[in-house]
Amino acid sequence: MPATISIGPIPIGPSHPLALIAGPCVIESEEHALFMASSLRAIAASLGVPFVFKASYDKANRTSIASYRGPGLEKGLEILARIKADLNVPVLTDVHAPEQCAAAAEVVDCLQIPAFLCRQTDLVVAAARTGKPVNVKKGQFLAPWDMKNVLVKIEEAGGTQVCLTERGSSFGYNRLVVDMTSLVEMRAMGVPVIFDATHSVQLPGGQGTATGGNRDYVPPLCRAAVAVGIDGLFLEVHDQPEKAKSDGPNSLRLEDCGPLLKSLLQIRQSLK
Repeated sequence: MPATISIGPIPIGPSHPLALIAGPCVIESEEHALFMASSLRAIAASLGVPFVFKASYDKANRTSIASYRGPGLEKGLEILARIKADLNVPVLTDVHAPEQCAAAAEVVDCLQIPAFLCRQTDLVVAAARTGKPVNVKKGQFLAPWDMKNVLVKIEEAGGTQVCLTERGSSFGYNRLVVDMTSLVEMRAMGVPVIFDATHSVQLPGGQGTATGGNRDYVPPLCRAAVAVGIDGLFLEVHDQPEKAKSDGPNSLRLEDCGPLLKSLLQIRQSLK
């Protein structure tokens, strides 16, 4: 597997600038998605940070059956296509079933395998066979070295563009913990490694019928991950997290994104 991949025109790997994959957890509306993508693009551009917009057209693993899931595949891809065309930014989204992969690959620049589904062979293989880059989130239930088996599945399916994302590990009921050595372990596999700081501070099911979280821990975890060595940062960002339709408690406030990135770039520069 190559140590560098390209999501649209953006190279991600050890010899390239720290990339940002960011956006709201789920597409709440076309207007909101465009606003968030435009705002994040401006923040990233002001700091010289390569930017990939992310948002899900469907959240298939919500805590409650009553939770908002998104606009669905067809409408969601229409919105992502408009963001890509109007704002000239690459886009990434989750896929949850093998039959979604081909349709999503016609629009987005990178397919993402959710952590809960990283061992679903049919899904991983279908994503790899599209020829698009695949970002696989490490399951909360897996050791980092277990991700070697996922890489083999992708390689056997003909996939050559893959990165792995750390998003925390289960640590008792409703808690996650981040083992920073996971970043080192997965990077040693020869693929780019992303750190998902906002999912790492979730409290899964912590609100009974919804997932909780603590965004206050996002900055220190980001600083630690950048110091250890990562190729990209994954952040769920929202302008009004208290009103977000998904993952509000762990989402970074839009106003805090710029200052955080600035401090992370200083850490990265100090390592050179």
